[in-house]
Amino acid sequence: MSSTATAADALEYDAKSTLHSLGWSYRTDQPPRLAVGTFIEEYNNTVQVLQQNSESLDFLSSFDHPYPTTKVSWIPDVSGTHPDLVATSGDFLRLWQVHPEGSPRMKCQLDNNRQSEFCAPLTAFDWNQENPALVGTSSIDTTCTVWDVETQQAKTQLIAHDSEVYDFAFAARGVDVFASVGADGSVRLFDLRSLEHSTIIYESRDMTPLLRLRWNTRNPNYLATIPLNSPNVIVLDIRHPSLPVATLDHRTSTSDNCVNALSWAPHSAVQLASGGDGCLALIWNISNIPKRIEDPAFSYGAGDAINNMQWAPTDPEWLAITVRDTVKVLRV
Repeated sequence: MSSTATAADALEYDAKSTLHSLGWSYRTDQPPRLAVGTFIEEYNNTVQVLQQNSESLDFLSSFDHPYPTTKVSWIPDVSGTHPDLVATSGDFLRLWQVHPEGSPRMKCQLDNNRQSEFCAPLTAFDWNQENPALVGTSSIDTTCTVWDVETQQAKTQLIAHDSEVYDFAFAARGVDVFASVGADGSVRLFDLRSLEHSTIIYESRDMTPLLRLRWNTRNPNYLATIPLNSPNVIVLDIRHPSLPVATLDHRTSTSDNCVNALSWAPHSAVQLASGGDGCLALIWNISNIPKRIEDPAFSYGAGDAINNMQWAPTDPEWLAITVRDTVKVLRV
């Protein structure tokens, strides 16, 4: 039996434009903040910075962004020892410095293909939690690139898949191991110390593309991924490759309810949030795997399809989702 949240348990902000990407700030010396990116199918898009207060989500600032952001993420800096940075991906990886007053300003644009006037769009990126100087990106040109954002130089670039790469994730509690997923339907594991080889830890049925990849923040053995147009979240254990240890099913009697987003809990190794076209934000408890998981532990009716979600990294009480042009922060 799952618990259910109501509208009274959510804070909302209307961005006036369709939203996709979102990311929480890690810093604890300031009120909780979110950055959210618009999804407008034209050149001019924006990223808005919001602040969570006790009873509202309030606009702080914004900056223009070329093309929609495929991902937005703040530097994983809890103590505030680094500059207050937001990274975005789209046509390039960009870093923006957030100022207490005024709009954020672009600090740098990272491009590893300066010999050409064309660029291959970036599908996603991940900021290393242990070493904030490292950011890894995935691209439709089959490559992954690991950047040192302090020197603004690429540490390595490699052909990671046989076709487009759709997501990239560093392993929790480490700086060398990362994984990627792509249009070839595989999850591949890499180690920066030995890039001559990679390990395929999962291949989807019929080579269905895999769109999203999230590494468990508390247990580095667990990964979760989403196949294209699928109602399932696939949970993997890297110690037992090839077969999922759990499949979380969003289907109902009337719809397949394709999954669009997922986020591991920052405080628990056994809680995973997911959401999609079924208009429900769900939290699953996977503590009993490999036993079948029938029902989620928590659900929230969002009223429309959920495009993205992220658990607040420093306060597990809050889960943010994007629904059309609205950001909703749920008390979970």
